[in-house]
Amino acid sequence: MSQENVEIVRAAVEAINRRDWDAVFKDAAPSFEWDNSRALNPDTRGLFTAGEARQVFKQALGVWESARIEINEVIEMGDHLVVAHTTHVRGRDGVEAHARTSWLFTIRNGKMERGCLYQDKAEALEAVGVSE
Repeated sequence: MSQENVEIVRAAVEAINRRDWDAVFKDAAPSFEWDNSRALNPDTRGLFTAGEARQVFKQALGVWESARIEINEVIEMGDHLVVAHTTHVRGRDGVEAHARTSWLFTIRNGKMERGCLYQDKAEALEAVGVSE
């Protein structure tokens, strides 16, 4: 496993958890794109540049009193990393919820070129030609 690629993703997730949006995208390639077309919330669904993705993340996490992403597993396949994770949120009324989704990142030459949201790990793996 390319430790450098894993560290890029881990650093981005840690930055999301700190709400340090500059750090989230510091390793994004100039042509970076975020595919959020599978999002359940229609307000955050679409294909975005790094700048637009920054706003999508801020909007999606901003509705919660607190939100934290926990990486459950990272599976590397060449330039691709499937990142199975759990998002832990607490609403302003104190109700807590957890959602498990997966991201698929493409990282080349130390730069994130693409990220994509999948509703489950099997879908992300299938996107790179692997079945569970």
